[in-house]
Amino acid sequence: MLRLALTAAVTFALVPAYSAYSADWPQYRGPAGDGTTPDKVSTNWAGGPKVLWKVPGGTGFSSFAVAGNRCFTIEGREEGSAQEILVARDLDSGKELWTAKVGSAEYGHGGGNEGAGDNKGGDGPRSSPAIVGNAVITLNADLALNAHDAATGKPLWTRDLMKEHDGRNIMWKNAASPLIEGGLVYVAGGGAGQSFLAIDPKNGAVVGKSGDDTITHATPVAATILGQRQIVFFTKTGLTACEPKTMKQIWHADFPFNVSTAASPVVIGDVVYCSAGYNVGAAAFKVSKSGFDWKAEQIQRWPGNKPLANHWSTPVLFKGHLYGMFQFKDYAKGPIKCVAMPSGDVKWEKEGFGPGHAVLTNGNLLALSDAGELVLIAAKPDAYTELARAKVIDGKCWTTPVVSNGRVFVRSTKEAACVDLRAGVASR
Repeated sequence: MLRLALTAAVTFALVPAYSAYSADWPQYRGPAGDGTTPDKVSTNWAGGPKVLWKVPGGTGFSSFAVAGNRCFTIEGREEGSAQEILVARDLDSGKELWTAKVGSAEYGHGGGNEGAGDNKGGDGPRSSPAIVGNAVITLNADLALNAHDAATGKPLWTRDLMKEHDGRNIMWKNAASPLIEGGLVYVAGGGAGQSFLAIDPKNGAVVGKSGDDTITHATPVAATILGQRQIVFFTKTGLTACEPKTMKQIWHADFPFNVSTAASPVVIGDVVYCSAGYNVGAAAFKVSKSGFDWKAEQIQRWPGNKPLANHWSTPVLFKGHLYGMFQFKDYAKGPIKCVAMPSGDVKWEKEGFGPGHAVLTNGNLLALSDAGELVLIAAKPDAYTELARAKVIDGKCWTTPVVSNGRVFVRSTKEAACVDLRAGVASR
């Protein structure tokens, strides 16, 4: 049952967080959820960029959400038992402002410590928070959606998808993040007739629902295809696009599942790219419309773990090319690649990144290797051109870097840090 903690004293100013702060990073993979930002970062890293703050961090791979003067992430901590903890920090100092328990971190599956060699990422939360209005939204490993007041950490409401919507979790439990689009929250995880959900962040009420599918670890994306705004989910049966708010299904494309699908789909005009590890590989689907009828037809297929499999790193799109970590369990050594779409031609690749992540900032790639190196790369298909590189954090880094107002926020299995890369500001 929906547990409302809202009172008359709580005022909910429902506006997209990034409307007030043009360079905020309010959700997983940025303002639009596609790994891009118009924000600029300096290319002058002489002597290494200035680290504004660095603090010990809990376990897990949750990324940051940033708005105003605060940043938020989810850490695994021992507080009587293993817990997923939402942590609010001051943007300038990294000082912990408040914390809130959002779920159990007793996953019961051993995490990544069982791996050999460089695969020692450990366990912990993998979903990232999102900010809308004055609320921080989280989706925990057991598919409970929580809202907390961004200023105080006060609980606002909880919606439990497992209990209230006949939820279906998966092996290793949920890793997907909530998507904010048009002032609503989009998640997946319910049962028959309610697998895809649109939620009102003011009170946790369900606005729309549809579908009968089982989630993967992939976060949904919002995109405009052939003039129609759509929410694209990547589930065990494949890709499903829904109308915002109503959740009416627009089109579906079958795609195989094996063990785990974790990278989000990428929309390239009227083409949708998707990929997974575990010998599944990648595909490109062309979406078309005739009258009121939509369909998605597969136009390319790249099976297996090479050349285009994405384990959990979603590539970013720039001028018809995808840039990112195309690899599977290639820890420490795996390459970053530039891939033309929809042909799939690999234009260049550079080894030594492992399954880290990359984002696009003002026409350049900012990559975080799994060893904690920040690398700035020109987003051009002609050749790999490295602009700057610096080791900024210790521990295993399987978390997406965040760019906000020229600052870069990074996390590892050991610590969290904020690096000053403001354009025009001399780094030191």
